Amino acid sequence: MEALEFLEDERESWRPFEVLADLPDAALTTPTSPDSGAHGWTGRDLMVHLTAWREVALQTARELAVNETSSTRERSDREWDALGGEAVNERLFAEWADVPLDEVRTRFRTVPGELRGYLTVVPESRWIKNADVQRTFVEETMEHDEAHREDLAAILAAARDDR
Repeated sequence: MEALEFLEDERESWRPFEVLADLPDAALTTPTSPDSGAHGWTGRDLMVHLTAWREVALQTARELAVNETSSTRERSDREWDALGGEAVNERLFAEWADVPLDEVRTRFRTVPGELRGYLTVVPESRWIKNADVQRTFVEETMEHDEAHREDLAAILAAARDDR
């Protein structure tokens, strides 16, 4: 994959989720049905989840812009392996629990663009031409988005039903 191709693909992958930031507060804070595609998550939950993982990717990119390796990436991988995804995600939700919805919206809107911006200054040898690091960025953006498309659809359907 080429750097520009990655940046374009990531941008397109994120685009469908952007609508979440414009939903009314009630639509973002009302849980979906536990048997829905979003498994009881709120729109806020999905925004937090996606943003938190893009923030990990952003911090990784910041570090790779000035260093050969990323301690954030290494720490995140170790934590994932040691604790498992569910525990790591629960920790992320706990860290965001007191973040006001307006700040969630702001971070949700800005972090993806910041990530793309930082990736343009990271030497390609440190991310796009390094298969392991490239895989990290793909997993934390496009593959992650794909894994949550059903959640998005369920949250948007619930928001339409509440109108």
